[in-house]
Amino acid sequence: MPSIRELYVYPLKSGRALPGERLRLGATGFEWDRHWMASSPEGVFMSQRTHPRLALVVPEVDGETLTLNAPGLPPLVLPLQAQGSTRVARVWKDDVSALDQGDAASEWLTEALGSPARLLRISPVLDRHASAAFAGTTPAPVSFADGFPILVCNLASLEHLNTRMPEAIPMERFRPNIVLEGLEPFEEDRIDTLQIGPVTLRLVKPCTRCVITSTDQRTGERSTNPLPVLKEFRFNRTLLGVTFGENAVITAGVGEFVEHGSPCVVIHDG
Repeated sequence: MPSIRELYVYPLKSGRALPGERLRLGATGFEWDRHWMASSPEGVFMSQRTHPRLALVVPEVDGETLTLNAPGLPPLVLPLQAQGSTRVARVWKDDVSALDQGDAASEWLTEALGSPARLLRISPVLDRHASAAFAGTTPAPVSFADGFPILVCNLASLEHLNTRMPEAIPMERFRPNIVLEGLEPFEEDRIDTLQIGPVTLRLVKPCTRCVITSTDQRTGERSTNPLPVLKEFRFNRTLLGVTFGENAVITAGVGEFVEHGSPCVVIHDG
């Protein structure tokens, strides 16, 4: 039976991954996932696509605080409790309610990235949802993630990709929330529903990939690029991009925990 090999949460959008053994599922995905975001002074989101140094920002969640660490800077400590002045932020084509974390946080992030930046927090008002064209009638509120609450990847798919690569790359390049093992390569393409105990996820859209997959998550520098290899056998003509992994929405289990090693019941399309 397939099982969960790895779990990750990304408190800061495009920041370093925070691995987990046991994560609580919230309405927008795993607890604290993409609840903070770097933006331009105008509120437009920033990511490793244009600011690869975000990979060097390392989060810690402990008790009642989020701590962000970056080379050469003192830690930035923020409360987990939502606070800050309300403003509108932009994630792709979506306007979303956000809370500005203040000038001191802005100065810290600007120094870390070498570019003017504000640090934003997702508002408790969840006014952004996954595309209904893929999520259908399932209510799917989204935080600052690119488009969906959960990203599911398959270890066997990475292993297959690495047989084609000039140099193997790690799974962290694809920034998943859940990594499955015990599947065939790219079997995730055919999965409709994933059941993990009381949690049910519906896999609704292949994840199109970008230059972030070429970014070394330990150095923040561009490195081996899997996109040309993926394009040879993973180009999706409908989505006009190369795909790896599946975006998922939550159909049951908000408030429950997902644990490393948990068995998964897989229901395929059709």
